[in-house]
Amino acid sequence: MKNKVIENLTIERIATEGKSVAHHEGKVVFVQNVAPGDVVDVRITRGKSTFMEGEAIKIHQYSPDRVEPFCSHFGVCGGCKWQHINYELQMSYKRQQVIDQFQRIGKLPVPEVQPIIGSANTQYYRNKLDFTFSNNRWLTREEIDSGKEFERNALGFHIPKRFDKIVDVEHCYLQGNLSNEVRNALRDFALENGISFFDMIQQKGLLRNLIIRTSTTGEIMVIVQFGEDQPENIQKVMEFLSGRFPELTSLLYIINLKKNETFHDQDIHTFMGRDYIVEEMEGLEFRIGPKSFYQTNSLQAYELYKVAREFAGLTGEEVVYDLYTGTGTIANFVAKNAKQVIGIEYVEAAIEDAKVNAKVNGLENTLFYAGDMKDMLNDEFIASHAAPDVIITDPPRAGMHEDVVNMLLKLEAPKIVYVSCNPATQARDVALLGEKYKLDIVQPVDMFPQTYHVENVVLLTLNK
Repeated sequence: MKNKVIENLTIERIATEGKSVAHHEGKVVFVQNVAPGDVVDVRITRGKSTFMEGEAIKIHQYSPDRVEPFCSHFGVCGGCKWQHINYELQMSYKRQQVIDQFQRIGKLPVPEVQPIIGSANTQYYRNKLDFTFSNNRWLTREEIDSGKEFERNALGFHIPKRFDKIVDVEHCYLQGNLSNEVRNALRDFALENGISFFDMIQQKGLLRNLIIRTSTTGEIMVIVQFGEDQPENIQKVMEFLSGRFPELTSLLYIINLKKNETFHDQDIHTFMGRDYIVEEMEGLEFRIGPKSFYQTNSLQAYELYKVAREFAGLTGEEVVYDLYTGTGTIANFVAKNAKQVIGIEYVEAAIEDAKVNAKVNGLENTLFYAGDMKDMLNDEFIASHAAPDVIITDPPRAGMHEDVVNMLLKLEAPKIVYVSCNPATQARDVALLGEKYKLDIVQPVDMFPQTYHVENVVLLTLNK
């Protein structure tokens, strides 16, 4: 079936991971970058016994639910894949995704899933973006066919499934403030001054990565990652940024000579300003450093945390365990409503951030511990701390380790509030907890407009 063209295929709905679904001769056909209601010709790129994958090569009829994509890079850079679908429909499919996952994987009685909480901002909502420098810019088919020579240095995002190809981004609708100005100014400065862009194959070149973090308080952090130790050129780049953008709160740099861009084990140098920016939520301050994790949609994170706090139903007398606490954002957010909050997190640096944030806000009823959750949350730990009345858990996409689930069943806390960025693994864990817990409320929250990702919060109550 590969390369076969199926004509006049009607797109029916959206499935998991944002792919749209059609049917042909009894087989499911998954198609990217189309909308339910489109009638298209599809070239098959992959065929299996029960399904096929393909790309739309011609659209005969457009769906009434389509909207005009707002970004010139749509369909190339791999981000914002749902720009062509109106936002109301995006939210309905995300809610349906949660329902499908819980029915298919959880196989538990599911209460009415609440209407999804939409994001007030559907553009410029991210507070953190990572851009990559490369000397191997992605060329469009039109550029290649033109036979012309093009600038091959780029600063932007990885092409999906191509680690070595970067789409050069002129304007990104994910992050506001100075983000676009800083990125474009730095790229132009580097080109004008002959400063090398990183070669991902040869692993050489000075400019490697640019990270921009912003906050709702208006503070901005810029981190430049260099792939070589060239003191003179590094100084030149940093002086340019500090001179051109004196309003930056934090200007940092990293010299990373490793074969990957991760920098949690690297020294970070402060060139100008502070080594952190401040986010604010209900009068609480959260210091965000270059290595800190913070929900990337600040305004919607507030809505998410309010749901978690509401589900916890705190009166001021409860002991709360906050599992996978990260930098303690949820723990510190609910602390004023609890007797005590105990946070556990694998990353030691994140726990240090959590402690700093508790101290900055004058919170004296929080305790934070670093360690692997499945090893930390054991009988000895429980014996040396008060038993939890409420457990809040916000694990990574992989969900909770089976040992952690078993310990929750053993603890028998009256309430578990489970926050997840992956309803599939959440449904799996909730099914395991169903041995002793009842699923009471399911509340999806849209943290990432224009994408298929959805956050979900559930309330579990102990069977009596």
